[in-house]
This record gives sequence, C-alpha cells and structure tokens, in this order.
Amino acid sequence: MPEVLILYYSHYGATAEMARTIARGVEEVAGVSAKLRTVPEVSPCCEATEETIPDSGAPYVSEVDLRDCDGLILGSPTRFGNMAAPMKHFLDTTSQLWVGGVLIDKPASVFTSTSSLHGGQESTLLSMMIPLLHHGMLIQGVPYSETALLHTKSGGTPYGASHLAGGDSKLPVTDEEKRICKTQGRRMAETVKRLEP
Repeated sequence: MPEVLILYYSHYGATAEMARTIARGVEEVAGVSAKLRTVPEVSPCCEATEETIPDSGAPYVSEVDLRDCDGLILGSPTRFGNMAAPMKHFLDTTSQLWVGGVLIDKPASVFTSTSSLHGGQESTLLSMMIPLLHHGMLIQGVPYSETALLHTKSGGTPYGASHLAGGDSKLPVTDEEKRICKTQGRRMAETVKRLEP
C-alpha cells in the first residue's frame, strides 16, 4: 500500500495537531496510509543523544522511513521565518539519500505554525521546500479550489497549510486551518495513488 510520511517537529503541540489532521486527510483516500514521524530536539551539547523513542507522540524518523515513503509532508514551527533547528538538523543528515537519488520524483509538501500572523508563515514554507527541491522532489501546494484559503482569518496559504498559534502559542487550530490540512493530506494521497506504478 502506498504510504505518505508526515514528518514534523513540534514544540508546543500545534504542529503535531496539524500533522495528525493531515494524516486523517491522507487516510480519507482508499488504499493510501499515513505514517507520522518526528525529529528529536537539538542539544546545545554536541555529545548528547536522545533516547530512540520519544516519551510521547510519534516515533523518531529514520532514514528508512524516508527511503520507503511514496510521498512526504514536512512540518515545522517558524523560527525567525525559517524552519526550526531540529528539522533543519535532521535534513542536513540526509546526504546519503541525496547521493543515491532516493527521493527524486516523489511528491512533497510542507506546513507550519507561527506565533504571529506575519511572523514568517510563507517564508518558512518556502525555505522548507529548498532541501526537498535539492532532493529532486515534486513540490505541491494547496490550490484555491480549497475555498477556506479565501476566507481564513488566521493560517492557510497556497504554499501549504499554516496555523496562527498566538503570542503564547496557545490558540487552537481553527476549523478552516484543519480543513486546509485535510485538503493537503488528501491531495498528497491522491497524487501518490496517481504516481503508483
């Protein structure tokens, strides 16, 4: 069965909630499954390592998860208009996959959560696309056929789903943001099915 890997980093929980909502969208398409994975924190101490399984939430991603996926949806909160360091650190370790061309022609998309409405949602999404393009992946966004993009007063972009978490990072994911997340997951699953040999 084709599988979509939803790989995310979440500090306050909103990005994880978006990932779970995207997974529900993926699994609305018969014959496609979703796999949730996360990345560990980056330690300021270079010798520190994380346990192999987190205390809660999705398991940590492995190179095999990336190698075996049929599509990838990458999510991170915004840090100064860019992806968070743990996600960037993980992507920096994927050079063997790049050398082998493992991800070439696989579809990919991105999502994010920010504290402020103009705090870099779009720049974060665009910067997350760059390593995926270097891997030769096929980038897809969210088309305006998803009409929630036209009406949302919080998150939601054609570059990928987004969420406005607020200054204290406690705003819930809105119904419109969830709808955009589900659309993104469903669209990826439909694309993976179409590309299946």
